[in-house]
Amino acid sequence: QVQLVESGGGLVQAGESLRLSCAASGTIASINAMGWYRQAPGKQREMVATTTRTGNTNYADSVKGRFTISRDNAKNTVYLQMNSLKPEDTAVYYCYAGVRVWGSAIYRDSWGQGTQVTVSS
Repeated sequence: QVQLVESGGGLVQAGESLRLSCAASGTIASINAMGWYRQAPGKQREMVATTTRTGNTNYADSVKGRFTISRDNAKNTVYLQMNSLKPEDTAVYYCYAGVRVWGSAIYRDSWGQGTQVTVSS
């Protein structure tokens, strides 16, 4: 019923920038929180940045000052601008959205398929 499709990952050198996008589609009535998580090899998935529908944001300490999350509610899309990338930012980045579909009163977690970000030193 709901699909999240990410784009924008790739291979960059340390210090460069990337912009990730994630568009939600389907029988969507409303989306509350949206965000980005990442998982590096051998590590647990961790929160990178989240945003509420009203624009409140939260960032992992490791990305504060370098990453910026934003969203376009009209397009059901969330973005992650990543500047000053470091090798330790290398991971698969997953988009997240709390989605209520038509006919339901409950928000459910939806995840994208992930996009690889690789930062070389």
